[in-house]
Amino acid sequence: MYGKQEIYELLENKGIAYEKLEHDAVYTMEDMDKAGITAKGTVCKNLFLRDAKGKNHYLVTVPEEKQVDLKVLAPQIGSTRFSFGSAERLMKYLGVEQGCVSPLGVFNDESRNVTVVFDEDLQGNPSVGVHPNDNTATLWLAFSDLKRLIEEHGNRVILTKFEA
Repeated sequence: MYGKQEIYELLENKGIAYEKLEHDAVYTMEDMDKAGITAKGTVCKNLFLRDAKGKNHYLVTVPEEKQVDLKVLAPQIGSTRFSFGSAERLMKYLGVEQGCVSPLGVFNDESRNVTVVFDEDLQGNPSVGVHPNDNTATLWLAFSDLKRLIEEHGNRVILTKFEA
């Protein structure tokens, strides 16, 4: 299971440069704003979704200022209607609790069932902020490294456009 320490070790073993910021637990983007975390760069918000039949799962990652219209997104990426994944599904597929959702959670997805959907505006960003599967820290790393790690793990990655 990839918790905070295992994520740090993974990044170090892969030679990926990152900066970590330890902080009190945060559960919302508002909590992150109040703690001053969002002042350091592009913090990502993450949504764990499932399709109408519950067979396909998606982790949507966008910059905090972007809106995610689930009705627009579903046909945009070739899915049926979305709903939020339950706490049980979140633990089953990403190994994290609500408030700790991160693209790095896919390292707990041994079956590689979760498709990661990134906002295309994250491309080229030298420093995006994500949790290390624990909401008591934020990691800052290059988007290209984050995307490459997920692809190397074997999860499907989709880049698409979200409105601000």
